[in-house]
Amino acid sequence: MHRVRTVLNNLVPLAPLIHNAAGPERFASWLLRSGKTSYTVLVSITRHYNAPVQTEPFLNGSSSAYVEEMYNAWLADPKSVHVSWDSFFRNSSAGAAPGQAYQPPPSLAAPGRNQVPVTSIAPYLGGSAAPALGGQINEKIIDDHLAVQAIIRSYQIRGHHIAKLDPLGISSADLDDKHPPELLYSHYSFGKRPSTTYSQHLQQKVASMMEHEADMDRVFKLPSTTFIGGKEKALSLREILRRLETAYCRHIGCEFMFINSLEQCNWIRQKLESPGIMEMDNDEKRLILARLTRATGFESFLAKKWSSEKRFGLEGCEILIPAMKQVIDKSTELGVESIVMGMPHRGRLNVLANVCRKPLEQIFTQFAALEAADDGSGDVKYHLGTYIERLNRVTNKNIRLAVVANPSHLEAADPVVQGKTRAEQFYRGDGEGKKVMSLLLHGDAAFCGQGIVYETFHLSDLPDYTTHGTVHIVVNNQIGFTTDPRHSRSSPYCTDVARVVNAPIFHVNSDDPESVMHVCKIAAEWRAAFHKDVVIDIVCYRRNGHNEIDEPMFTQPLMYRKIKHTSPVLDKYSERLIQEGVVTPEEVKDVKDKYEKICEESYVNAHKETHIKYKDWLDSPWSGFFEGKDPLKVSPTGVKEDTLVHIGKRMSSPPPNAAEFIIHKGIERILKSRMEMVEARIVDWALGEAMAFGSLLKEGIHVRLSGQDVERGTFSHRHHVLHHQTVDKATYKPLCHMYPDQGPYTVCNSSLSEFGVVGFELGYSMTNPNALVCWEAQFGDFNNTAQCIIDQFISSGQAKWVRQSGLVMLLPHALEGMGPEHSSARLERFLQMSSDDPDYFPPESEEFAVRQLHDINWIVANCSTPANYFHILRRQIALPFRKPLILMTPKSLLRHPEARSSFDLMTENTEFLRVIPEEGPATENPSAVKKLVYCSGKVYYDLKKARNEKNLEKDIAIARVEQISPFPYDLVKKECAKYPNAALCWAQEEAKNQGAWTYVQPRFNTTLNGASGVRPRRHRENSEGFFGKFFGWHSGLTENATSQLHPPTSTPRVISYAGRPTAASPATGSKMQHLRELTALLDDAMAV
Repeated sequence: MHRVRTVLNNLVPLAPLIHNAAGPERFASWLLRSGKTSYTVLVSITRHYNAPVQTEPFLNGSSSAYVEEMYNAWLADPKSVHVSWDSFFRNSSAGAAPGQAYQPPPSLAAPGRNQVPVTSIAPYLGGSAAPALGGQINEKIIDDHLAVQAIIRSYQIRGHHIAKLDPLGISSADLDDKHPPELLYSHYSFGKRPSTTYSQHLQQKVASMMEHEADMDRVFKLPSTTFIGGKEKALSLREILRRLETAYCRHIGCEFMFINSLEQCNWIRQKLESPGIMEMDNDEKRLILARLTRATGFESFLAKKWSSEKRFGLEGCEILIPAMKQVIDKSTELGVESIVMGMPHRGRLNVLANVCRKPLEQIFTQFAALEAADDGSGDVKYHLGTYIERLNRVTNKNIRLAVVANPSHLEAADPVVQGKTRAEQFYRGDGEGKKVMSLLLHGDAAFCGQGIVYETFHLSDLPDYTTHGTVHIVVNNQIGFTTDPRHSRSSPYCTDVARVVNAPIFHVNSDDPESVMHVCKIAAEWRAAFHKDVVIDIVCYRRNGHNEIDEPMFTQPLMYRKIKHTSPVLDKYSERLIQEGVVTPEEVKDVKDKYEKICEESYVNAHKETHIKYKDWLDSPWSGFFEGKDPLKVSPTGVKEDTLVHIGKRMSSPPPNAAEFIIHKGIERILKSRMEMVEARIVDWALGEAMAFGSLLKEGIHVRLSGQDVERGTFSHRHHVLHHQTVDKATYKPLCHMYPDQGPYTVCNSSLSEFGVVGFELGYSMTNPNALVCWEAQFGDFNNTAQCIIDQFISSGQAKWVRQSGLVMLLPHALEGMGPEHSSARLERFLQMSSDDPDYFPPESEEFAVRQLHDINWIVANCSTPANYFHILRRQIALPFRKPLILMTPKSLLRHPEARSSFDLMTENTEFLRVIPEEGPATENPSAVKKLVYCSGKVYYDLKKARNEKNLEKDIAIARVEQISPFPYDLVKKECAKYPNAALCWAQEEAKNQGAWTYVQPRFNTTLNGASGVRPRRHRENSEGFFGKFFGWHSGLTENATSQLHPPTSTPRVISYAGRPTAASPATGSKMQHLRELTALLDDAMAV
């Protein structure tokens, strides 16, 4: 706007010299009368450099003579010189400021970008001036047009603040009851105070126009930044304001003008502003009514049959069901074949019934107190997920719908959904997200209150984490449990977090179903067009309390008094359609009755069920994975030596185009040392890992390694991505080039998030059992910010939801004097959540190890050799089922000269060693051994060094428990029996109340002194469980039976503790104190 004003001011000084011009005001009119040439006002940036005349560079030497000659010719006849000289001399004679006399001639070219022909505003001058072209075109004319443009922009930016979004009509969705001043024209007093900014000046102009009724009928040319005109290029001010009100201030409020893409902003403007864009035919309206009837009828039926049962119903936001179906319908029409959904508990049963079309009988049986037909603890009905493949009747296309199970942590499922979606896209080859998409539902308080929402948003555009756009739907109850929004968020809207990724946000009144359908359609089309996130904020209310037996009047009396007198949206919309003649009252009743009959029939059938089946609620089925497998057979984890050599050499070699690809000198030394190890037939930790990954890739297994700095490795040991030292973004990944037909390898540095990324990788691991998905913490203790995912999903996911996962968590762990925060991965927490019974020694058999693995909720290990690390990674894929693996990984051992393994421990006929027994001189005369020390992980090398220094190799044996959970009872028993006269000791570097001690102590006692006679943990007499029929577990073992399996020894043996005393902090921050504690630990362990 300022540019146009500047250009106009530069033109005005010419006016006095124009023939028949009355003054500056007549210049524009003269310009229009002067001929048919299209003159152009340039709206580009112009700069004027004022300089004294005597300093202007052309007034010197021969140039001055030339100018004088031209001037004399002009005095004699102005037409004898070029028009540019004529303009220059006229301006100079009129007293133009130095340096401003020259004016460029008008361009005859077509207007360029940001240029407007002056003649184009002629028809919109208003009154009789337009046709005659004799009226004045002055600064006021341009200001009036600019003011109209400003008000159009104000509606686009701020119109959502005054949209009627609250169906209760008692509050503003943005928590601000004041109207934005730029939208309150009538409140300005003009002439009483000067404007201070150009924006205020424009506001005053518009308000000034509105003072006179005639101004409201003035016609204005519409700018290219609006689509309210449709095919019309100009509208009256009255019509402009009416259309803007309809588009932005009715029941839809849209936030999008912060998006830094003109194309995207214009796309949204067109979807909202185009005349008639929201019109629907009668069939579409009847479809909305039918879906709304089902959503309302389902909640009514549950309320009637189970009035005192918690179900977290959808009353007050029944429009969510038609909204979701609209998104699904439109997305399916645009090519989507699979949708992964995540949501909190409110409305989940309705979504399962009416969106996923889960059989109503299965839902109703969840209300009955029936015994489960399969194993597991199960979960409450409003936490369960499902997986459905069905025909979309609207588009006549098949669609796969998955609702991911979730805990009560409302937003915790968000990254899990995104990971599962990304995995589906990957395995389908859907690189642009055209076939698989995610749909996330949120509550208003959780969406703005829980940080995982922000973490998940920040994964949305990362190359290895993007799902190419997610549709978010917020069920905005305008309350969080009992907390008012004014006390639960600091931002105007609950959706403001989405602005960080430039996601458009559509606020919509839930009591206007057609507006809701319109924004859902726009959201689906936006996602298909731009593959970016989009948010739909359905502003509604919660008819009941937090649950159906909660009393909301305690804390929100005024709101709930209003809700009691508010008719359901179904009643309002039915009446509206009846008035419009779309349906009859009889048709409305018929639709209700039909759905109630369906519910009644399903209710009767549900009573015939005798058991509930957890597997009916599985959200990620693995078709064909379990079928045809021997559930007791673990595939071999050793590989041919040729494979090890091939992978080793590839990992030790520079890129094939090494002459052109410049790698770091330090990397060259690392590659050289790797090659030397391969030639010597040994591996260190990094090479052992690479061989595990590479051998799985050879077998066609997809390997994905994710986490902070994993490409290089926190400790600069891995280097799975080599970087060209002089060319940006030029990289080489050796593991991607192992074999011509290998499986894909993905290694990706993540954002600095644990909660979000661990959840993402868990979701990724749920999709395909034939993939090794690993997440590595930068330091092991950083996993505690992902504790929610660990506790609610990884540890208990299978028991609650019959959902297996083979996720590997790599947690660097060891006390090495680095202080409290970089020492402990909190091994004790994982062991405390392990589900094996410390008092139960399972029956010994050939399948002892695999039976234990099947029966545990996860595997916790602390390996001390690269070979064992190699085997345990490969065992994740070799098992006939999937279990999460929690792996304590080393730091100093990465380069420890003794932490090397021979190829002989990795080739065929080798396997993972749950316990590594003593192999030194102590084995020569076991009965003379005085002490048997058990340990796990890195501390073994400290103990070994101390034993050698004290020359106790024959007196003390050291055994390593590599797999801590499930506890290797059989191997520990065997090792203890080998040294009958030895005192037993558990040594650890962690504090006594941390580490493995509290887990292993009771299990050692059970191993040494016989089973305690308690029953196994399987508690249902007639339940075999998912694998029970294969494994032959029996839950009826008596005390006598267990005692016979493992009779107590005649002389009880006890195990002592050697390690740090109890402590609140994981480690000391003092190096001296650390060394003192380590010395005391070793002295205790070596005392004989």
